Amino acid sequence: MTAPDNDINDKEMPLLEHLAELRKRLMWSAGTFIVAFIVCYHFAPRIYEFLAAPLAHALEARGEKPELIYTALYEAFFTYVKVAVFAAAFVSFPIVAGQLWLFVAPGLYKKEKRALLPFLIVTPILFFAGGALAYYAFFPVAWKFFLSFQDTGAGGIDISLMARVSDYLNIVMKLIFAFGLSFELPVLLTLLGKVGILSSAALKKYRRYAYVGCFIAAAVMAPPDVPSQILMAALLILLFEISVFSVKLVEPKLPQGDANA
Repeated sequence: MTAPDNDINDKEMPLLEHLAELRKRLMWSAGTFIVAFIVCYHFAPRIYEFLAAPLAHALEARGEKPELIYTALYEAFFTYVKVAVFAAAFVSFPIVAGQLWLFVAPGLYKKEKRALLPFLIVTPILFFAGGALAYYAFFPVAWKFFLSFQDTGAGGIDISLMARVSDYLNIVMKLIFAFGLSFELPVLLTLLGKVGILSSAALKKYRRYAYVGCFIAAAVMAPPDVPSQILMAALLILLFEISVFSVKLVEPKLPQGDANA
C-alpha cells in the first residue's frame, strides 16, 4: 500500500495567522513601493527625459527644437510625481509579485507550485518586453506620423506642435502599459489551458470572435488614430495565435479512448 501524498500542509493556518501573513506581505509591498517612489522622484527629470527621447529625436530629425511646455503652475510638479509613480511601479513590481507568491505558495500543492512558478517568472519579463517594444519600435514610428501633420504655413496659417508635458506623459504611460498588458495574453491563456479551463480547439473555434475582440481592445488601448489601432490589433492577433500554439503544448492530454471517441 503506497503512502498518501503529503504535498499539503500538515495543518491549516488559522484565519488570524492568514490575516497577519497578509498584513506582513502588504507592508513589505507598500514599503518597497514607497522606497522606489522616493528614489524615482529624485531622478524624475532624468526619467522623463528618457521617456521624451523618442519625441526629441523625431523633432530633431525634422530640424526642429525639442521642446515640451506646461501651462499651469503645478503641472510640472504633478507630472514628475506621475513619472515617479510610473517608474516605481515598474521597479517594485518583481518584489510585489514575489510577496504575492510567498503569501499564496504555502497553500498550494507541490505540483501546483511547479506549474505556477514559471508563469510567475515569465510575467514581468513579458510585460517589460511589451513596454520595450512600445518605446523602441512603436514610439519612433508613431511620433514621426503625428509630426507629419505640421504645416509650415503654405495656406497663411502655421500649424505646429506645442506638446504639454502632462499630455505627453499620459499617452506614453498608456501605450507602455497597453503593450505590456498585451504581452500577458499568452501567459493568461496558457495558464487557463494548463488547468483545463481552455483548449486549443476552443480557441480555434472562436478565433473570428477573438479577432473582433482584438480590434475592440486596440480601439480602447491605442491612441485615437487608425494606424496605431491597426498596429495594436495586429499585435494582439499575433499574440493570440502564439497563445493557441502554447495552449496546445500544455493542455491536458485526453486518454486514448476519449480522443478516439
